[in-house]
Amino acid sequence: MFHRAVICTLERVQDPPERHFERSSAEVARATVAVLCGGRSSERAVSLVSGAAVLAALRERAGASDFRGPARCVGIEIEPSGAWSVEGERCAPASAIASLPGDALFFVGLHGGEGENGAVQGLLETCSRRFTGSGVGASALCMDKHATRLVLADAGLTVSPARVVDAPRWNGGRAEVLRDLAALSPDGWAVKPNCGGSSVATSLVLRAEDLPRAVERALATGDRALVERRIRGIEATCAVLGNAGGELRALTPVEIVPHAGRFFDWEEKYSARGAAEHCPPENLSTGICAHLRDLAIRAHRAAGCDGYSRTDFIVPEGPAGAREPVLLEINTLPGLTPRSLLPKSAATDGLAFRDLCLEILALAVERQARRSSEAAA
Repeated sequence: MFHRAVICTLERVQDPPERHFERSSAEVARATVAVLCGGRSSERAVSLVSGAAVLAALRERAGASDFRGPARCVGIEIEPSGAWSVEGERCAPASAIASLPGDALFFVGLHGGEGENGAVQGLLETCSRRFTGSGVGASALCMDKHATRLVLADAGLTVSPARVVDAPRWNGGRAEVLRDLAALSPDGWAVKPNCGGSSVATSLVLRAEDLPRAVERALATGDRALVERRIRGIEATCAVLGNAGGELRALTPVEIVPHAGRFFDWEEKYSARGAAEHCPPENLSTGICAHLRDLAIRAHRAAGCDGYSRTDFIVPEGPAGAREPVLLEINTLPGLTPRSLLPKSAATDGLAFRDLCLEILALAVERQARRSSEAAA
């Protein structure tokens, strides 16, 4: 066993990252890739668009002599009932997984709910299947906004002051909760479900009398609401590619400019007339952009993310030297729709959408190879 461990260690040391990635890319080219989309969360519609975009990109130019994409691509839609539909044929999740080759790669194009909170990842791990993105632990952590804030703060990163309001506390002592929230901020609040994405049931509240409705709206989607102090400033996001324990690469940040009086809610995110998104940013200095890249890498590493992530920030108003970015949350499965921020950032850095999808797949191969090597050692 010792001899085998030494050999594995030497192979990892002697194998340059570029060569290892080339091998991973070659394995992707031989693989069957199953693109998972849909699901039962409030972000189902977004996931369907992401999944369709990924599937189309991976099938692009199939059969050409220089085609580097997967040997076969299969679309799997998780229906609202929980059934999995493989190329239109409905079946139970276990049957869907068993219908694919043992070395198939699952591209997780799900957003929110059980698709992003570690449940689907746990199912795939139990079935010894390879999949894109983070594993169970990081997925579950980053879906819980409050838990993520604690981890980020412990890593020395800045988060805004906040309170968690659960349903029993709210129902049993609303007046006391509202007094606590009023003392939290003199300038407004961001109220959101503690577990959720795409700004569903999220409110920017400017008046204390509007807090009850915002809290109830957030609690209607789950058992806890997160209420943060409003931070005035510029919204930005920064994506990271890479696996935990490996080389991490932060892409160019995106500056987000919602319409006047709005924040980056569902309509601003997905409407054709939504927020302006500048990549590279127009109102953030080169120094701040470099700092955002560094913070996004630190957040990715602190949360134990794999494959890819996207961290959202507010860069506060004020003198340049005092504008320490405030981290809002980490997205372990950021959107891959035509309006999504990760593809926009990748394109700015010269990475076309299809190549971004292929790199995400290659990182999944690398992640599994690393875990197998660690287990063997």
